[in-house]
Amino acid sequence: MNIRVIRVKEEFERAGAYYVRIQAMARKYGITLREEFDEIDGPGCNYILLLDGEFPSATCRWFKISDKTAEIGRVVVLPEYRGKGLGRLAVSEAEKHIAESGFEKIEISSREEAVGFYEKLGYSYNKTKTAHSGTFKCVYMEKLLTNGKS
Repeated sequence: MNIRVIRVKEEFERAGAYYVRIQAMARKYGITLREEFDEIDGPGCNYILLLDGEFPSATCRWFKISDKTAEIGRVVVLPEYRGKGLGRLAVSEAEKHIAESGFEKIEISSREEAVGFYEKLGYSYNKTKTAHSGTFKCVYMEKLLTNGKS
């Protein structure tokens, strides 16, 4: 593996992030394109894309939800790359970008089965906030940033 982590700036890079989401989530779980791609997606959203050479392998997105809080979402790794630390790498790069952008807190709407993954990355389960649900039952996880670092 020759993994490269990029902060998406170009349309072709965003297409790579969308490819990972379509292949790993939409097809596997029967999620329609309308359900997978919401009003948050597009040029105004921040994406992290991991490439194996030139081939998309993992992604996540992040966006502002308040002056001090950003949300990471759509953390997806292609099945053949799972278990190799790429999800952690994508989230870590998003956290760095979020901290550099001046946010103090990160929230994640997590599928219940992924809670352990986020806990290992320092996130805590926020039982006071209700996560949106659709295809999956989700819970909110959160992490405070200190001194611009996660």
